[in-house]
This record gives sequence, structure tokens and C-alpha cells, in this order.
Amino acid sequence: MTETQAAPASSSRPDKGTNGGGLGALLRWLPNLIRALQRRTRETVSEMRKVLWPSRKEMTTYTIVVLAFVVIMVTVVALLDFGLAKAVIAVFG
Repeated sequence: MTETQAAPASSSRPDKGTNGGGLGALLRWLPNLIRALQRRTRETVSEMRKVLWPSRKEMTTYTIVVLAFVVIMVTVVALLDFGLAKAVIAVFG
């Protein structure tokens, strides 16, 4: 092998011929999964406590603004669609 060629990475998965799967592997893997999920839940709860939640009045205002913007954008897109459809029909008959 030359200096520019890299050695193939060794696989962390067992070969098909070995006895690396089955119930034993699941029982070794499950405690790690449970600990990871517990840590993730603790970190999520910790981050959610840091969130500055909007008041009911702010939330109502934000919702109205978003709905008004959506209505305006839907109207603009519908008018453009209608106008371009008429233009295509006028050009191509």
C-alpha cells in the first residue's frame, strides 16, 4: 500500500459468522438506551424551564398577525395564478 492509499476502516459490526446478535446483544444495548433517553429527557426539561413563554395577550396578537399574513399571501398567490392562467390561455389559445 502506498502513502496516498488509506487503509480500509475496520468495521465495528460483528461478522455474520459470529454470535454478535440476538437477545444477548439487545440486553447489553438496552440499559445504554434507557440511560440516554433519561439524560435526554432531563436536558429537555432543563431547557424548557429557560424558555420565556409569551403571555396570552402576546400569543393572541402573534396568532392574528400570522393569520392575516397567511390570508394576504394566499390572496396574492391566487391572483397571480388566476392572472397567469388567463395569460397562458390568451397566448396559446
